[in-house]
Amino acid sequence: MIRKDLQFFAGITALAASIVLGTGSSSAQYLAARADQQQDTLPKAKPGARTATAGPITSLPTSDVKPVRRSSVRGPYYVDFRARTAASYGHAFIWYGKVNERQVEVAGLHPAGDTLPYILGHLMFVPSETGASYGDLDEQYLTANYRVYLSEADAKKVFAYIKHLQATSPLWNAETTNCTAFIGRIASFMGLKVPFHLQKPEEYVNELKALNGGRKTVQLNPDQDFDH
Repeated sequence: MIRKDLQFFAGITALAASIVLGTGSSSAQYLAARADQQQDTLPKAKPGARTATAGPITSLPTSDVKPVRRSSVRGPYYVDFRARTAASYGHAFIWYGKVNERQVEVAGLHPAGDTLPYILGHLMFVPSETGASYGDLDEQYLTANYRVYLSEADAKKVFAYIKHLQATSPLWNAETTNCTAFIGRIASFMGLKVPFHLQKPEEYVNELKALNGGRKTVQLNPDQDFDH
C-alpha cells in the first residue's frame, strides 16, 4: 500500500515538474480546470466557523510526547480527524470543539492561494494556510473520519497544541509538510499511533483509526505538555 502511494505522489511530482518547465501545459490546463470546478462546487466556509490562531512558540520535540492512559468515559470535548474530496487526491484536516456545541473549529494545512501554489508545492515549499478551506464544513464531501473524545483538562492542552501547530506551520509541501503529516502531529501529541503520512487522506484517516483499534477516548498523562 505504501509503495502504491509513493508511486502516486511520484506521479504527481513528475506532473508538477513538467508544468513548471513548460512541457506540460495541457496537463496544467486540465489541473487548473479541475481546481476551478472544485472551487465552484464547494461552498465557502460558514461565517460562524472559527479558525484558531496563536503567536509563535517553539516546536514540540517528538521525545517529549508521553503515552496516554486509556479511559472508557467519553469527555465533553473532541478532536475529529477528517478527510474529504478535492480536485486532486483529497484533503485531511480536523474539527475540534465541545460536544454539545454546533460551532466547530477547523485546522488543516494547505497551500495558500489557488492552483499555482499547489503545483509548485510538489517541487518546493510554498506559503501555507492552516484554517478552514473550501468544503471542510460540508458533510457531503466527507470520505472518512475518526473522532476521539477528551476531558476538559486534556482538551485545553490538545487545543493549545493545535493552535501552536497552526502558528508554527508557515510552509506546505506535497511530500513533507502536507495535510496528513499535519494532522498526524496532532494525533501523536494525543498519544495515538500514526501511519506513514504519504497516503491519500481517506486512506490515512482510515488507517489512523485502525491502528488505534477505533478507540473513542484518550486520556493524557498529568505532566503531558509542550514548551511554549
